[in-house]
Amino acid sequence: MHHRIPVSLVLVSAILLGACGSGGASGPPEPSDSGVEGRTFLSTGLEGRPLVAGSTVRLTFQAGQIGANAGCNSMGGPYRIEGDRLIADELATTEMACEPALMEQDRWLAELLGRATITLDGDTLTMENSTVRLTLVDREVADPDRPLLGTRWVVDGLISGGAVSSVPAGVIAALAFSDGRADVEAGCNSGGGTVEVTDTTLAFGPIGLTKMACAPEAMAVEGAVVAVLSGTVAYTIDAGALTLTAGGTGLMLRAAP
Repeated sequence: MHHRIPVSLVLVSAILLGACGSGGASGPPEPSDSGVEGRTFLSTGLEGRPLVAGSTVRLTFQAGQIGANAGCNSMGGPYRIEGDRLIADELATTEMACEPALMEQDRWLAELLGRATITLDGDTLTMENSTVRLTLVDREVADPDRPLLGTRWVVDGLISGGAVSSVPAGVIAALAFSDGRADVEAGCNSGGGTVEVTDTTLAFGPIGLTKMACAPEAMAVEGAVVAVLSGTVAYTIDAGALTLTAGGTGLMLRAAP
């Protein structure tokens, strides 16, 4: 469920009045040419307020929409940049209940995004209003994509029919790729096979595994993993997350420390 955040009652009223007098619906905003469009930024510093321990502010600018997360709810909506001002005053948000400090962090971030002074210097983005100054760095610099080869990727999500289920506690499945080979920990048994790697696909040869019998939950994970590792599979890497998709099935994996 989503709801509107009233960043400013005056601003919201002006938006509604403008919509009533426009005579028709406007199309989606054009992507900004300010340098932030198509990029994701992660927080590296905050003045005026403490950042909740263990949390990170993540901002994504894509196709005229801004997405934001500060450790609890996700926000999103259209944005525009006028001079040195970021304006995103029609944000929608999820409605999870989190600890009070994170809920307050959501509140001030929504207020900041509503109308902030914004400066981009290379890979560093600074946003501020009268109460806070938030510094962020391009995600590709702050948290670069892990290499496919040489990283141990641990399965933490099973994709089926558009839904994602978690891996049961105590069951470990993982993949490791080297030159022309995939080593597989499938949840119960282990083994591997050949793989051809391109920038966007993995073409698996037959996967050979040991033949142990394990608990039902481990065997279920193994069946889901092996089903994905067949033929040509699409993959994407975003920082420490690897996603494999093959039709309506797939795997979500994270880079092991």
